[in-house]
Amino acid sequence: MKVPLLDLNVQYEPIMDEIKAEIEKVLESHKYILGPQVKEFEEMTAEYCQCNHAIACASGTDALVLALKALNIQEDDQVITTTFTFFATAGSISRVGAKPIFVDIKPDTFNIDPQKIENAITTKTKAIIVVHLFGQPAEMDKIMEIAQKHDLKVIEDNAQGIGAKFDGKFAGTIGDIGTLSFFPSKNLGAMGDAGMCLTNNDKLAARLIQLRVHGENPKYFHKWVGLNSRLDTIQAAVLKVKLPHLENWSEARRENAQYYYKNLKDVSQIKVPFIHEKATSIYNQFTLIAENRDGLLEYLRKNNIGCAVYYPKPLHIQECFSKLGYKKGDMPIAEEISQKVISIPVFSEITKDQQDYVIETIKEFYA
Repeated sequence: MKVPLLDLNVQYEPIMDEIKAEIEKVLESHKYILGPQVKEFEEMTAEYCQCNHAIACASGTDALVLALKALNIQEDDQVITTTFTFFATAGSISRVGAKPIFVDIKPDTFNIDPQKIENAITTKTKAIIVVHLFGQPAEMDKIMEIAQKHDLKVIEDNAQGIGAKFDGKFAGTIGDIGTLSFFPSKNLGAMGDAGMCLTNNDKLAARLIQLRVHGENPKYFHKWVGLNSRLDTIQAAVLKVKLPHLENWSEARRENAQYYYKNLKDVSQIKVPFIHEKATSIYNQFTLIAENRDGLLEYLRKNNIGCAVYYPKPLHIQECFSKLGYKKGDMPIAEEISQKVISIPVFSEITKDQQDYVIETIKEFYA
């Protein structure tokens, strides 16, 4: 049996005719950049996420850069973020000339530790970028309390968590700006790069709309140096068709996760994901802490089971950030976790037979 980490074929098959019809409309109109489908998708997403504004852009990474620019984060400012995340989180901070300040994570959720945020605040700190890792929101109640106490802006990097909730509120709508990625492998994925910013603030929304078109308004008049980060209309057309299916896909992932919880609970060599009592996860990944992780990784791959390590090296010890002065041992939890995590298939359409094969192969390895 083969079990991929993600199977886009089975996701797209039942909706491909509808997607092709929507793409055909774009081809007929020749409005390839910021066409009417972009506006429609923005309105649909704002309604789904229960926020006032959704501003589409070219990628999840651009969404982070736009958010930082909209909040006027600039050279010599400091932005606190987690060391255990995809590179774009910290890369975007550097791209606006600011300094990423890394903090360690909680050993159970893998999300940023709110207590460590407070300890990292200085007079130069202007914002916090929170990451909702693997589809589980971070502890936004504590984080917002810290931000308000110190007058800091909050960006939610929700690239992996569209539809997730914390305390009943949609992730990405609690801070000043939330960012989304629609990279093809995401729970809501485009057929290429695509991203979005979410906000409830009218002024920030207007600024984001201006910043994504080189900071111009009106045309050829530039208040700020923005980006060329407009969403392709074809990607919006694809996402428009897929968004109404998202809740069912998320629920299927949660059911698949529960099946793993039930059937892997007796394997003493692994820990299944811990979900915070206030969080509703969408399981962008189902990530285990595993003894002999590299051995398990090799064994699963040998048995045609898709798996991956997110992330093998925390950001504070990446070569490109060496000038920041961090060293091994500075963030012991993230450093340890990075050597033990492994993600296994949890996509919506995985069959019980496929899950049983994954479960039995894991048990076989440790036996």
